[in-house]
This record gives sequence, C-alpha cells and structure tokens, in this order.
Amino acid sequence: MVDDPEPAENISGGAAGGGTTATFEPADAETRAEAVVDRLGELYWQKAYGGRDAFECLVRTILSQNTSDVASQPAHDALMERYAPDDDEAATSDADSAEPTPDADLAAALAAADREELAETIRPAGLYNRKSEVIQTVSERVLDEYGSTAAFDAFVREEDPSNVRDALLDFGGVGPKTADCVLLFAGGREGVFPVDTHVHRIYRRIGVAPPDADHEGVRAALERDVPPEKCGFGHTASIQFGREYCSARKPACLDGGEECPMADLCDRVGVDAESGAVVDPAEAVEK
Repeated sequence: MVDDPEPAENISGGAAGGGTTATFEPADAETRAEAVVDRLGELYWQKAYGGRDAFECLVRTILSQNTSDVASQPAHDALMERYAPDDDEAATSDADSAEPTPDADLAAALAAADREELAETIRPAGLYNRKSEVIQTVSERVLDEYGSTAAFDAFVREEDPSNVRDALLDFGGVGPKTADCVLLFAGGREGVFPVDTHVHRIYRRIGVAPPDADHEGVRAALERDVPPEKCGFGHTASIQFGREYCSARKPACLDGGEECPMADLCDRVGVDAESGAVVDPAEAVEK
C-alpha cells in the first residue's frame, strides 16, 4: 500500500501490515462512540484491515503483550529473521502436510527452537522467558490441531469469526485482545474492536463506556456503537491518540481543553483539570 500514514510500530505494521486504505465520510454519527471514531479517522487515518498471515500476527501480538509496539517490533523482526522460512521454502511447503519441516513452516520452526535461544531472540519485547514459552506452546498446538502454519491461516480467514475467537481464546497465553487482533489484522473481520490498555482507558475517560467496565465491557460497548467498517481504524487510531494526547498520567486536557482534539466529546472521567489529579475512571466513580 502506498503512502500509508499509519506508523509501522503500530500492531498492524503500517504499510507492511496488509489492508487497504478506505475512506469513510464522517456522517451524522448516531452514537458518541461513532463521533469519536469519525474524528480519529480525520485526525489520523482510515484503513480497512486484513491480509496478514494469521500465525505471524498471533506471534506478533503475543510479543506486544505488556509492552509497547516500539519495544516489541525489534523482537518480531529478529524472530522472523531467525525462524521464518524464506520465500522458496514457503512456496514449496504443503499446507495439508501433517508433518511440516521446520525449514518450511514458521510454527514448526518455533516449536522446534531451542527455548533459551528463542527467549534471547525476543528479549527486546520484555518478559521474554514467559513469551517464548507461550509462543512455543501455541506453535505446538497449531501443528497438532491444524497441521501447518498455512492451514491455521486458512482457518482464521475462512471459519466463522466466533469459532475462530473461541479457538484462539482456548490457547494458553492468548487473551481477548490478542484474539481480536488476529481476527482484525489477519481475518479482516469488520466489527472487531480490540481493546488494549489505551482503548480501555480512553473510552471510559471519554464516557463512551462505563467507568468501571473491564476490557470486555469496553469492547462490547464499542462493537455495539461503532459501525463495523469503522472498528478497525478506530482501534489503531485510538492507540495513536492515546500516545499523543490521552496518556494515562498526563492527558493533554490538563493543559487546557483546546489542547485535545476530542475535548468537546469527552467527559474527562477521572481527570481534574484544576488540581491536575488524574485517576483511573473506575476510581473516580468509587469516590
């Protein structure tokens, strides 16, 4: 894709992450959540996702857990350089083979990798011992249940999304955000709005979701109130908004409402501009 404004360090991978540009004209939003996403689309980018290899996306998202995309990107790049098959090997691998060779299949290569070597390779992502264990466990299960990386990719693209999500959540070390990222970036499923720490904070602070909602509660509110075709770029643009404006400890509104492009849509739950105090929205309600 050409001239993709999305940063490569976002979980989608920017221009290298698949998907296509897609322009959505902001209409008269029916919900505040849609109005927020429309403004994010004007502020950042509008993009329809899908097209990434599902297994690589799963590994990439595991690496991103409990760290920033900026930190996890080098780990992903190092892992792919060491363990991914080259183009010739990938082209000759058999998607239906019950015994893929490590040289021709990413899941097989990771399952067969030396654990200490794998952990050292992904060290920049943090929690590398735990993440190497999860990646190997997931790789072994993909091989056992689907036969190969290619067969797993096809399952994610073609199976009913609810079945895919259930299957992913049954993998050890895979939570809702990871499953939803795979559905969005690999499966290209509309109506999927993954909730990471930025999304969880922003939409409770704005007042779109209840202040005490957990991650699944925020996801339910967003997938109910945001049109399906806007959920993908809503997710990635929200992450960028969280980094630039709506940070956990010092949101831009502390410097004055005019400093935040979402000021007229936000309830500022948990933010006291006068005192400069910032708490989790759930704590603000408890008080």
